[in-house]
Amino acid sequence: MSTVIPDVTARLTSWLQPLLGEDVRVEGLDRVDFGHSAEMLVFTIATSTDHTDVVLRLRPDPPALLEPYDLPRQFRVLSALRDTAVRTPKVLWLEDSGDVLGRPFFVMERVPGDVYEMEAPDGPGVTDRRIRRMCVSMAEQLAAVHTVDLVATGLAELGDGHNHLDREIARWADEMHRVQRGELPALERLLAELQRSKPEQYPTVTLVHGDAKPGNFAFVGDDVSAVFDWELTSLGDPLTDLGWMELLWMQPVGLTSHPAALSIDDFLAHYQAASGITPRNRPWYRALNAFKMAVICLIGSALYDSGASDDERFLMNAHGISLLTQLGLTELGVTGTLDDGPVLPRPR
Repeated sequence: MSTVIPDVTARLTSWLQPLLGEDVRVEGLDRVDFGHSAEMLVFTIATSTDHTDVVLRLRPDPPALLEPYDLPRQFRVLSALRDTAVRTPKVLWLEDSGDVLGRPFFVMERVPGDVYEMEAPDGPGVTDRRIRRMCVSMAEQLAAVHTVDLVATGLAELGDGHNHLDREIARWADEMHRVQRGELPALERLLAELQRSKPEQYPTVTLVHGDAKPGNFAFVGDDVSAVFDWELTSLGDPLTDLGWMELLWMQPVGLTSHPAALSIDDFLAHYQAASGITPRNRPWYRALNAFKMAVICLIGSALYDSGASDDERFLMNAHGISLLTQLGLTELGVTGTLDDGPVLPRPR
């Protein structure tokens, strides 16, 4: 964490004062280095009667990794989920003009819990039983996301989810074409194979998280306390979330790298029991998400290459584009080696 300049404290104090209708102090303001997209600040809102720990999610400077970056949509989704079984932070206020801090932001209550993005749980209290229960709790929360009543929550108004697979393929294809510096034979072949072999979409339209990975779940003890990062949320095919989860489950980091973690098959069995949704066409959904992740890494590579970002993680992730592309092709039965094309940033 790095210290925040005092002017931010003063600006937030002036903004909060009329919202709360009493004297306010902003205490302990600091930045959080977490994730690749939005910037976050943590602080305490102190009044004469209460202290509330909050997180401020700030729209990233454009161009960002995920564009268009719709912060009001995230706020709307989190507001709608407040009284559901999905555990999310309680959102408090949205400032979408950018007048206060130069960029739009929203404020949400800070939820207790530990996130295991890169490191597996460790320590004397971390038993195999606890690890397994954490995996089951993740499955139950993902099932809760996919069984939210869209009409009762108002989330049905987010759009028509029946063409979700077509929209997903088109979105990431457009992003690939937007940032590519030259021919990308391997990624183009993966795109063509996804289009050729696209299955029928799952018949039930659900809320789709869009970034359902172990590192977006916080835990208190062995239970999920919150699900984070709703930037890619839409309505559509719940199996797209399962493919993303499968892809991230393979990575040797975080909670699922613990020897006692459930296998992905066991995770999906618990998910199916809780949701009533049956996983199917798993290789295709893994391939779709390998394409999606490869394109996101390609966007980061382009941002680094152009000098729009100096985030070294974008450079590191660019080295995974080839592996992700090959993984997706293998899932669809394509063998042999294809040229990746210019996917890495040029040497500086």
